[in-house]
Amino acid sequence: MKRIKLLILSSVLLLMSCSEDFLEVKPLGQYSDAAVWTDAALVNAYVNDIYLGQQYGFQLEMLASLSDISMTKRAEVNPILNSEISPSYVSILDPAHWLTSFRNITWNNLYDNIRSCNVFFERMAESELEGEEVDRLAGEVHYLRANFYYWLMSFYGGVPIVDRAYGPDDDFMIARNTFEETVNFIVADLDAAAAALPLSGDKARATRGAALALKSRVLLYAASDLFNSNATWTDGYANPELIGYTGGSQTQRWQAAQDAAKAVIDLGVYNLYGGTSPASPEEARENYINLFLNNGNEEDIMISFYDDINDGDWQAPSPGRFYGPNGYHNWGNHTPTQQLVDSYEMIDGSEFSWNGPEAENPYENRDPRFYASILYDGADWRQRPDDVIAADPEGIVQTGYFENADGSFTAGLDTRQSPIEDWNGTYTGYYLRKFIDPSIDHQYETQRLPWRQIRYAEVILNYVEASLELGQEAEAKTYLNMIRNRAGMPEVPAGESGEALMDRYRNERKVELAYEQHRYFDIRRWMIAPQVIENVEGIRIEHQYASDDIDYEIIQVQNRNWQNKSYLLPILLDEMNRNDLLIQNPGY
Repeated sequence: MKRIKLLILSSVLLLMSCSEDFLEVKPLGQYSDAAVWTDAALVNAYVNDIYLGQQYGFQLEMLASLSDISMTKRAEVNPILNSEISPSYVSILDPAHWLTSFRNITWNNLYDNIRSCNVFFERMAESELEGEEVDRLAGEVHYLRANFYYWLMSFYGGVPIVDRAYGPDDDFMIARNTFEETVNFIVADLDAAAAALPLSGDKARATRGAALALKSRVLLYAASDLFNSNATWTDGYANPELIGYTGGSQTQRWQAAQDAAKAVIDLGVYNLYGGTSPASPEEARENYINLFLNNGNEEDIMISFYDDINDGDWQAPSPGRFYGPNGYHNWGNHTPTQQLVDSYEMIDGSEFSWNGPEAENPYENRDPRFYASILYDGADWRQRPDDVIAADPEGIVQTGYFENADGSFTAGLDTRQSPIEDWNGTYTGYYLRKFIDPSIDHQYETQRLPWRQIRYAEVILNYVEASLELGQEAEAKTYLNMIRNRAGMPEVPAGESGEALMDRYRNERKVELAYEQHRYFDIRRWMIAPQVIENVEGIRIEHQYASDDIDYEIIQVQNRNWQNKSYLLPILLDEMNRNDLLIQNPGY
């Protein structure tokens, strides 16, 4: 796969030519607005720059830690986790905060990117450029604008629809569109993109499949209970049309979501990586690990590479450095919660329980995706750094404590009391394994693998959910079993139905898509956040002296508090002050 990069420099080189008047040339890299829109190479560079506005998930902060599956040690998230954010302070979601990695999905920056899209459409309407490449670029910009509005819709509900590039003399006062109008605008952009884009190609650029897959996600969200509850959670909010549908049929919306997912499936160009018939649990584990350790595969629909221009940045996004164990000189951020760990089924498809016999050896005989996603006490990992290898020649994760002859305990190398680093360690007793390439030393090397914006497994799960909501349980099981089969897990029991089947699906979505920017939105659109946003649990593990016995104790490691206003984010006070027509979201 080709990486998307800024092409300004290469464009300059292509356009340079010898001239006797070389002292009269314009400064290199500077072009008038008119020049850009008459040259296909510069237009392509302009669109590439818009691509950089997409959210890139491998950052210091992740949306997963604003849900129930993960915990970050950074205090900046606490106001969000405790429902203490306000229009004047949203912590790490504030683009001015130097630590935020969400800068690309904040209100200001999303609208900046939308403006870039609108400039493209206006300038190209006046340009004499035409042809297949121009049409493709237009399709890509329709996709990108829809993507930026998708983030706004997901965080805020209905937002102002701006489809032109405002100038300094324009009136910037614009009201929020209804939620329904916002969804319809996004879908229209995606339909336009799908009509203009090729079926396949470079997966770091929008294709027809990417447009249809994003449409599937948007319509699934739109059909969900949060946006079809007639604002019952808002205590009399005066403008329910801004945060959901106020009429029409939810069933019809589920049908639209199912149709959109099926349209991607019917393209016939995507497959689950590794197939659906692994020969063993070990093969299933390796398939899931390797799914994320390449530059593109048959399951990827849309991917993003990190721009190499930031190679020397100490915060250049590398999942191994950011999320790996501190006993490897990694930073130990975004550690899985005990709640997530307990969500992985036993290999026979039964639920894990601390009251069952499996509690004696809780990390044995689990869903293969557990071993591909979680680093736990005793897990095989990579070779230790040179200054640590003498303490652990085998590279085994140590998040437990080891009893000494006098009854005291020595902290493992990867605990918060580690003799290696005692400030970056996990609170929960786990680290993230998913996405991380064990073949490189993350202390010094930056992992250069793409972020999966959309992959085929999500589309299949979207189809399953819509089918369940439509009462088509047999159809839903057929596709849900594809995901489970690839993972080396048994099929859903034939007699399982109703609420139990929906719970099975939701758990499957949780573990299959963990840390891929879905759980934050899923628990909100399903309106289960009040039940699952609870105090974070971790584990205390003690290895007994001169014995193979191990004691496991579930502990609470972070307090959380849910309030219903957190279903949506507040519009920043600065935006409210700039635009008198904006109406704030409920609870703020």
